[in-house]
Formats: sequence, C-alpha cells, structure tokens
Amino acid sequence: MKILVNGAWRETDASDLAAALTALGYGEAVVATALNGEFVATGSRADARLTDGDRLEVLAPMQGG
Repeated sequence: MKILVNGAWRETDASDLAAALTALGYGEAVVATALNGEFVATGSRADARLTDGDRLEVLAPMQGG
C-alpha cells in the first residue's frame, strides 16, 4: 500500500504504525507521530492500523531556542 510520509509517498507492507516506523528506518528513535492529523502515542502505535492513502507525520523533538 502507499502512505504519505512527511509529504512524500512511500510504499509499505506494514499493517500498523509501529511496523511502518521500523520499516521506514525510525527503529527505536524518539519521535512524535500523527496519523491522518491525529496524534498517536508511543504505546498505541501497534494498535494504529494503516490503510492505503493514510497520511503519516513523523517529527523528531528539537531543543534550543
């Protein structure tokens, strides 16, 4: 299936958000995620099912000011 990741279409066989993050190379990185505009907590990612055309935003925390 194709999902939109940070504005770019990506092909994935992952059925859930946790698997997609691993497949996309985020592994154990500390990131915030939003699926179709809704925040998904770390503990809920395995329960967040993906479907063709979903929009995923992956954000790394930033420090400084």
